[in-house]
Amino acid sequence: MDAETYSDLHSKVIPRNTRAGGLDNALCALGLVVACDPAHLEKALQGLQTVPAIPGRLEYIGSTPNGADVYIDYAHTPDGLENLLNALRPHTKNYLHVVFGGGGDRDPSTREPRGRLAKNLADAVYITDDNPRFEDPHSIRKQIIKGCPSAKEIPDRAQAIQTAIQALNAGDSLVVAGKGREQGQDIKGAAIPFDDAQTILTTLQELS
Repeated sequence: MDAETYSDLHSKVIPRNTRAGGLDNALCALGLVVACDPAHLEKALQGLQTVPAIPGRLEYIGSTPNGADVYIDYAHTPDGLENLLNALRPHTKNYLHVVFGGGGDRDPSTREPRGRLAKNLADAVYITDDNPRFEDPHSIRKQIIKGCPSAKEIPDRAQAIQTAIQALNAGDSLVVAGKGREQGQDIKGAAIPFDDAQTILTTLQELS
C-alpha cells in the first residue's frame, strides 16, 4: 500500500496484507513521526516494510495460475467479516469471493447478519461448515443463507475451498474466513484435522 505525506507519495511501504486496524495503527505511527521528527520519516517507512504479518490475519497464501490471489483470515464475527471484506476490496481488480461458515454452540444471532454482509460486500459467497460442535451444521448454514440467498452452499469445507478456487479468474480475490490458522474442525466433540491454508496450497498445486 502507498502512504502519502504532506510532501511526497511513498509507494508500497505498507505490506498489502495489513488489516484495517493495523493500517490505522501504521498511519497513526507515521503521523506521529511526521509531527515529532520528520527527519526520521524514511527510517519509519523502511521499518513498516519489515513488520511481519500475523499468521491467519488476512494472510496471503498463494495465487492461481491465471492471477487470482487467495487469503485466509480468522474473522468470524459481523464486524470482523465487514472489516475483512472492506480491506480486500480496494486490492481486488475483478470479483471478490468469500468462503465462510458459522461456529456451533455460539451466538446464533450473528449468522444471518454475516450472510447479509457477505451478500453486500462480496461478489461470490460460499457457505460451508466451521466448527459445528454439537449443533446441526445444516441448520447453521441455513441461518447464514437467510442473509444471502444467492450463496452457494457446500457443506464440506475442503470442497467449498476447492470449488471457490476453481471459479477464480484473473484479478479476482478469494478469502477463506473463520478459522485462520486453526488445525482442525470441532465436530461433536472430536477434533478432526483440517487446515484451510494447506487445503488452499494443495488445490493451487493441482491447478498449476
